[in-house]
Formats: sequence, C-alpha cells, structure tokens
Amino acid sequence: MADRPFHHGNLRQVLLERAEAMLRVDGVDALSLRDLARQAGVSHGAPRSHFIDRQALLDALAVRGFDRLTSAIRSALRSEADFDERFRRVARTYVAFAVDDAALMELMFAVKHDGSGLVRDAAAGLFQVLDEALEAEQDGPPAPADVQERFKLLFAATLQGTATLVAARRITADQADRLVDDAVGELLGSALGAQVLGRSGAGPGTRVRGA
Repeated sequence: MADRPFHHGNLRQVLLERAEAMLRVDGVDALSLRDLARQAGVSHGAPRSHFIDRQALLDALAVRGFDRLTSAIRSALRSEADFDERFRRVARTYVAFAVDDAALMELMFAVKHDGSGLVRDAAAGLFQVLDEALEAEQDGPPAPADVQERFKLLFAATLQGTATLVAARRITADQADRLVDDAVGELLGSALGAQVLGRSGAGPGTRVRGA
C-alpha cells in the first residue's frame, strides 16, 4: 500500500531537529532516513520528499550547523569592547559550540561537499565573518590572501584542539577559557597577527615566513 503523505508544513525542520538529536546521542553512523522517519513518526518514505538520500541529510545538517555557528560568531562580534576582547569572545563562542555540539561540529568539517556547493558556501560564510572582522581592524591594505588564510586556519585549529581537550575531560571549561584567552593573545600579538591586522611589529624583523 502506498505511504500516505505526511501533511506538515514544517516537516523538514522537524526532521532536521530529530536528526540532530540522533546525531548527538548515537553519532553519525547511526543516522539513516528510515530510522529518522521512525523517530519523527512519519512514513519511511516521507523524509525523501526533503532529502533525496542520506548524504543530502548530512549536508543539510552541516549547513544548519555552520549557519548556527556563524550567527553565534556574529553576535559575539557585536560589542563595544576593543577588537582583542571581541576576538576572545569569538574564540570562547567557537569552543563552546564545539564542546556542546561535538558530533555536529565533526560532521560539519568531515561531510563531503554536496554537488550544489551548499556546504562549501555555508563554511565560507563562517570564515567570511572572520574576514570582515579582520578587515575592519586593518589600518592599511589587507594582508595577502595566503597570510590571512593561515591566520584563520591557525585560529580554528587552536580552538578545535582546545575543544577536544574539554570533550575528552583533559581540562575543565574554566581552564579552556584561560587557554583560549592566552592563545588569542599570543596569536594576535604574533608576527602573523601583526601582518594580518596591520599593526606595528610586522616589519622586516618579524616578517611572516613565506609571505
């Protein structure tokens, strides 16, 4: 017998919320469209009206994660505090997200990019927020693209490492906050940070290797 259509104007949102809950508890390997339908209380074919296959579901979850993290980063940057403090707030926000939604964060950076580029575009949107914040702080011309890219990658890698230590219970949340503050201070005060931000100290004696 054919499955009856599930009349629900917000079905896609409901499915994504259920999928994210399953991801958090059981991990990405446990996600399937059939189990998702069962969890949501719909026919096993209903999810395919929104996600053609499992990969499409994973892509949608990744986009949802990037959008939420980007929104949180934007909020952290909206402050009257000086740039260094706002950047510390960004770092703490990133780590908090990576700890609270560890499985989602892992999926966001591990998922294969979909053919339409939605995941790639969502990830680019996150780093665009950082680009805008860095460019707003620069006094002179922007740093070379490869230097700015290295700065962002080092920033993200440092925060991911900190979040991993918290998730593994190697350090406490309070220790993570102090570690983040120290790491951001060192990064912004480094030769790489000076060149990206156009601050004094990025002269010949501190020129970033390869720049």
